[in-house]
This record gives sequence, structure tokens and C-alpha cells, in this order.
Amino acid sequence: MTGHEASRPLLDKIDAREAALTCEAEQTRARIDELTARLHELDEAIDHLQITRKTLVLLASEDDTEPAALPPALPGHPAYQQILTVFADVDRPLRARDLCQALDLPIVSKNTENIRSKLKRLVSRGILVETEPGLFT
Repeated sequence: MTGHEASRPLLDKIDAREAALTCEAEQTRARIDELTARLHELDEAIDHLQITRKTLVLLASEDDTEPAALPPALPGHPAYQQILTVFADVDRPLRARDLCQALDLPIVSKNTENIRSKLKRLVSRGILVETEPGLFT
């Protein structure tokens, strides 16, 4: 028997041990991946519970009074601000024609209808009130 043939059983044992350890390492890595995913799920659930707790404590500490209502949103066009400025300056209901005069617009059908539609939009948003047809306050 040569030296190479004599060491063959020993090399086979090393190969078998290496294969077994490689298999065990792969199983351990897979288990670590599973545990890491589970840890992430648990951390996320804990975060949600902490947020819920904070929200409940905050709600419990607030007064039972109704929160102040937010003012209605004003449409974005600057004409609406000009209209409201006119209403703030006069303390009486106005018609579309009156607003055209106050805004120095020519009294033509196109302008009065445009102003009237803006007044109706302000009424629909709860910013103005139409006390009678065509009369706004």
C-alpha cells in the first residue's frame, strides 16, 4: 500500500465531515433568516402597539369638548379674497351688481354673471349666505 492509498480513508472521513458541516451551516443560515424575519415582524407589531398606546393616551387626555371647526377653504383665485374684502368693508347684503361696482368692474352681463357664480360658490362652501335670491351676506 502506498502513502496515497493509505491516506484515502482519512481523506474520505474529512470529505464526509466537511459535507456534514456544510449542510449544518446551510440549515443554520436558513434558520437565522427565519428568525430574522420573525424578529422583524415582532418589532413591527411592538411599534404598532406603542403608536396605539400613544394615540389612546392622547385621546384620553383631551377634553370631551368638540374641537374648533376649521374655517371653510377659500377657493384659490384672488377674486374670492377681493369679494370677501368688500363684504368685510360693508355691513350689508350685496348683489352681484353691487360687487361689480365695488370692484370697479364694468357693469356688463359677463362680469355680473361671473361674480354671481363666485358668490354661489362661496355660499356652497358656507362662507357666505344667500339671504334671498340674488342677495348675499
